Amino acid sequence: MHETSTHSFATFASDEAKWAAVLARDAAADDAFVYAVRTTGVYCRPTCPSRRPRRENAEFHADAATAERAGYRPCQRCRPKEQTLAQRHAQSVARACRLIETSDELPSLDELAQAAGLSRFHFHRVFKSATGLTPKAYAVACRAGRVRQALAQQDTVTEAIYEAGFNSSGRFYAGSNRMLGMTPKRYRSGGKGMEIQFALGECSLGTILVAASEKGICAISLGSDPEQLLQEFQDRFANANLIPGGKDFDVWVAQVVGFVETPGLGLSLPLDIRGTAFQQRVWHALTEIPVGTTISYAELAERIGSPKSVRAVARACASNTIALAIPCHRVVRSDGALSGYRWGVERKRVLIEREGQREAGEDGSGKSPSSASVIPACGVRSRKVDSTT
Repeated sequence: MHETSTHSFATFASDEAKWAAVLARDAAADDAFVYAVRTTGVYCRPTCPSRRPRRENAEFHADAATAERAGYRPCQRCRPKEQTLAQRHAQSVARACRLIETSDELPSLDELAQAAGLSRFHFHRVFKSATGLTPKAYAVACRAGRVRQALAQQDTVTEAIYEAGFNSSGRFYAGSNRMLGMTPKRYRSGGKGMEIQFALGECSLGTILVAASEKGICAISLGSDPEQLLQEFQDRFANANLIPGGKDFDVWVAQVVGFVETPGLGLSLPLDIRGTAFQQRVWHALTEIPVGTTISYAELAERIGSPKSVRAVARACASNTIALAIPCHRVVRSDGALSGYRWGVERKRVLIEREGQREAGEDGSGKSPSSASVIPACGVRSRKVDSTT
């Protein structure tokens, strides 16, 4: 069993919380602690299917090594020294991802399931649960990454098509919009002609810029200087047609502001996410971190089945341009310290503290959602950005 992080153990801080997890056979507790039975001298995972002991006979240890130092031996039924089911599934998915990433053609579902060591049906369910994508969608994302790279490097679209591994232009154009979010010609021109709405709002963390394409939110940025946020936004979408949002769009801005002030509201918005297949795996895993919880970059890498890719995971977090909706602020260093955050470490600290207070039943901001400082449509400080400059 892998050594447990302090973040996971803290989730079950009291013996009462640990015992409740044991009674519920809570899978989330398997990486957090083991429990030992004084009358049998055996220690188990919280999810062990064995009959539960009497409460007074149970004690808790941070990991297998600690339990064994206390004189307990591992259960032969749940085998707490071996990897958890979630860890085995993560490794199986990682093997399948590597096969997809290195194949010119999409391997069949049977081939992927065999590589993962799972049945066809079970593999499909586990893969989608771990990555947020079906195997086919993941393969499309991988190929989209190759296409974007080839379009940037090759002189013509035709050369890029064959460089990316397509054996016919017709097959490429049939799926180009799905892969790139636009036509290849528009992509090569930096999104020229693409329309993106945007608006600014104010909250206790400063200014928020929210932008959306026709597919959904494509940017959420935090800052202190509205003009600087607008300039960075213009630079990122230099060739797009940037349009100040109207009253309907202000509703989305208000939702984002409301989430900052009161995390318990949640944040559910359509997103336009574009990144490499690896980035999408990381970003999906970020959305699975509950409000009020933090994990380390190493834990995040393990969750996606790539424990040796800690630096790549950190880069993917740093590449996230949709703050809050993709909560990269919930990832910290292994020692619990706050590392860099695209929108400022102090904002990261406030977000984590506020979400933690929400989980403890407190209102982190002292405000109700209705009192959040939102600039409504009639007063949103937005401007028409001249995309030709």
